[in-house]
Amino acid sequence: MMGRLKYGLLASACLMSVALTGGAHAAQKLACEGLTGEALGLKDIKILSAVSKPVGADSPIAHCLVKGVTAERTGADGKPYSIHFEFRLPDDWNGRFVHQFNGGNDGVVVPAMGLPVAASTQKSALARGFAVLSSDAGHDGKANPDAGLAGSNMFGLDPEAREFYGYKAVEFLTPMAKSFIKAYYGSGPEYSYGVGCSNGGRHGFVAASRLGKDYDGILAGAPGFDLPKAALQHALDIQQLHAINGDVRKALTVADQQIVAQRILASCDKLDGLEDGIVSDTAACQKVFKPQDMICQPGQNSSCLPAEKVKALETMLAGPKNSKGQQLYSDWSWDPGIGGGNWRFWKVESPIPPWDHMPLIAVMGAGSLAQIFTTPPTKVGGDPGSLEKFLLSFDFDKDAPKIFATDETYRQSAMGFMAPTDVDNPRLSDFEAAGHKMIVFHGLGDPVFSFNDTRNWYERLSANYGGGAGKFVELYPVPGMTHCEGGPATDQFDLFEKLVGWVEKGERPADVTASLNPKNKDVPVSWPQSRTRKLCPYPQVARYTGGNPEDAASFACQ
Repeated sequence: MMGRLKYGLLASACLMSVALTGGAHAAQKLACEGLTGEALGLKDIKILSAVSKPVGADSPIAHCLVKGVTAERTGADGKPYSIHFEFRLPDDWNGRFVHQFNGGNDGVVVPAMGLPVAASTQKSALARGFAVLSSDAGHDGKANPDAGLAGSNMFGLDPEAREFYGYKAVEFLTPMAKSFIKAYYGSGPEYSYGVGCSNGGRHGFVAASRLGKDYDGILAGAPGFDLPKAALQHALDIQQLHAINGDVRKALTVADQQIVAQRILASCDKLDGLEDGIVSDTAACQKVFKPQDMICQPGQNSSCLPAEKVKALETMLAGPKNSKGQQLYSDWSWDPGIGGGNWRFWKVESPIPPWDHMPLIAVMGAGSLAQIFTTPPTKVGGDPGSLEKFLLSFDFDKDAPKIFATDETYRQSAMGFMAPTDVDNPRLSDFEAAGHKMIVFHGLGDPVFSFNDTRNWYERLSANYGGGAGKFVELYPVPGMTHCEGGPATDQFDLFEKLVGWVEKGERPADVTASLNPKNKDVPVSWPQSRTRKLCPYPQVARYTGGNPEDAASFACQ
């Protein structure tokens, strides 16, 4: 087994061995079948398999699929840990590299296609000729089956596994990947990119702050850079919903959600110049929408909600606070995405029987808050009832500070290992000085990470550059979109292509055309499939200027 010193030296050696090229990519140097770590000159990488993949259903381009393991060690909990990864190396390589940052608790090697969203219908980076790396971020999410639903986050009981999940896996894999590419093709990548959404978006922020010189471009969706703080929201949501009628799953019906969405539309849809089921001017909406107007009045029993449900929603969207009124995480925007199925899946009810139909935050989210994001960790039961109980008993005065706590065993706090290094006063100094670029996108109806938090981060970054952060980072709000995709939204757009053009040709992205995702079940049936809209860089808003109301060309970013 490799210890901390050994794999630290490997990472340093990899860094020194990478020589980036500035010209055309080289021809393949090594054969795919029979590939070994020794052949690559990387002795501490164990190749588990290497197979040539012809063009097919799961292979948009002929490539070499390599599966391997590295950074093997024994944790403080006595359990084995390592980074499992897969590399997809195109036969017709374009000389570029994509590090695919995955979401959730990681713990599984998602196929290395190079998309920020797994279900996306966009053309993948692999299909465009990029070499793509994916990993499990240093732990196996299925290693503790006896722990039930708490098993996927039990790695949080090991201090170093926490750190690998937070940032070390990206720090370790970045130089390794470039050395791997150089050995396989005979030259390193001309350009290096990182893409991801949710926790993958957070990985992107971490890469930009810790490895600013190593990534030419980063595409980060719904970035959970404040993930431990956002996990506090899980406790708030469950406590508020449970208080309505004692059953989180029945606290808000699907019809209730639709009432909220329709009331928001009634107040705000026209603010962008066209009533089309999309609220583009979210900032203006927050000023005119009055949640109290949704409360049923005497004699009214339709298109309204009981006072206790409205109060719960108001408290949830105000964000968690302690007894002194101090804000512990961000507030949220009122957006029609609240009516979406993805919003419900995360916060209210899931269709998953082993979860007892509890929402994701009450199952996986509860285990993460207990075992990863607080110090010392709390080992929780793996059944839905135990996990819900943990959230219901969570104390925002006594327990919330644990996301900043350390002790003799856990020497880095959750915010220390999860957040970018400069999250409160962002500068991304190395990233900016190197001339590198980042595009961030975030759904305004996201139920997991608040767009307001991302907006506030961007405004802090911009303030540090005299209002000029847009010269290297652009933020795209997506009206109606929930977590990474879904919601009543035009949630299909190719920001990766825009990023590559910005990095390699200096073509700064402006408005971006978004269309309907045929897989999105939250799209109203009244919307024609031909609908397109403009996504505008913050703080601009897409406003209707006349013409075909279903065509993005009829809108302008203002």
